Amino acid sequence: MSNEYAFRKIDIDALEEEILLPSDLYEPDPRGPDGAYAESQQRSQECRNLVSKGDIGGALSTILTNPPYGEGVDQAKELTTQAVLLILNSTRAADIPNAIKGLDHEQQAYLMAYLYKNMAALGKGADIPGSVLLTWHEKLVEVAGVGCINRVMADRRTL
Repeated sequence: MSNEYAFRKIDIDALEEEILLPSDLYEPDPRGPDGAYAESQQRSQECRNLVSKGDIGGALSTILTNPPYGEGVDQAKELTTQAVLLILNSTRAADIPNAIKGLDHEQQAYLMAYLYKNMAALGKGADIPGSVLLTWHEKLVEVAGVGCINRVMADRRTL
């Protein structure tokens, strides 16, 4: 074999390993860890107040507007997840569709992401019954359609 075809035997993957980092897929949360945590604390408190007043739609809208995402904001994500769980547990099944209708498409997609996140945690000591998550999922798909599922599956940001 001549030298002109020798390049075909070189394993280029051995020379440079492909590494795909989360930061290559999306921009990090611009608020940073401290800003995201402070905002999550404020919104979580506001949600508790709205839930105690019976304003489930307002609480959902508040907590699902620009939630923390990505790496390095774990405390903020946990605080926001707990607020979402409080809202889910505090809502009667008959009130769910109206609460969902008050959300925009982006907020509906975030709600679906939180439902999936908590469904994944069911076997690991989750704070919410699976039946509640499934009821919310069913109502969300009825109102928002399967498009919100597609948006969640395509979004690389982790909540």
